Amino acid sequence: MSVRKEKILSLAGINHENKSKEELQSYFSKALNNGMHGLCFSPYEEGQQPGDIITEEQIRRRMEIIKPYTKWIRSFSCTDGNELIPKIAHEYGIKTLVGAWLGSDDEINKKEVANLIKIAKEGYVDIAAVGNEVMYRGDLTEEGLLAFIHEVKEAIPDIPVGYVDAYYEFEHRPKITEACDVVLANCYPYWEGCALEYSLLYMKDMYRRAMNAANGKKVIITETGWTNKGQVFHGAEPSFENAIKYFINTQQWSEAEDIDVFYFSSFDESWKTGAEGDVGAFWGIWDKDENLKY
Repeated sequence: MSVRKEKILSLAGINHENKSKEELQSYFSKALNNGMHGLCFSPYEEGQQPGDIITEEQIRRRMEIIKPYTKWIRSFSCTDGNELIPKIAHEYGIKTLVGAWLGSDDEINKKEVANLIKIAKEGYVDIAAVGNEVMYRGDLTEEGLLAFIHEVKEAIPDIPVGYVDAYYEFEHRPKITEACDVVLANCYPYWEGCALEYSLLYMKDMYRRAMNAANGKKVIITETGWTNKGQVFHGAEPSFENAIKYFINTQQWSEAEDIDVFYFSSFDESWKTGAEGDVGAFWGIWDKDENLKY
């Protein structure tokens, strides 16, 4: 192997070449048991989807499963039972990045924001996220989103407030970036068709671009992951082995360079096939029946 290729492989993560499935699973177990900064919390059981009511029992059951492996969790909504997640997480000693889900329904948006503020004032929010990929989806105007961000910042001035979107949105929307206390960037080499071999290099560049846009503010990677089943997306191939390799590389980079990363996701959720196709159901570290996949 040439010196140049060895350097590329080093930058791109550990050398997985010629590793057996069993060896990869051993690396995965070590990385998981070493613990991660953060994990996106998937509350929906089989047959459920956003809009359904989730129960305290199912939140607690899944929190018990993930608590040995993560310091933080990220939740996505403050309605329909999701508002229980931050309090339960704090009971288990897990810090919280709590999201208000904003869409095109103004009444739901107002309820989400009001609940986020209420939960924060009760002491269960460590970082507040006002919206997730709202600009990417086009659900609100920039002015509409900024109004919600400023409302939350004014109501809870002692808690960091940010907005979650694809890393490049913070380059394109300086007013939103300026309004945030912390930049919350989703970074998915998979969804940009990047081959697994170069995916860590690509994510590092995504992070660098978000850092440049943040202009000195803290940047947190709020979502990244790799699906283990489904159709190939350009150069990105879902597979059991690739999902393991991506997880290992992400966690080692996060630890080595002290990067705050929330891995997506904790559990497989079948409802995601509606928006993402067959790959959508297989982002979890645990499957839909709450069994560890790798």
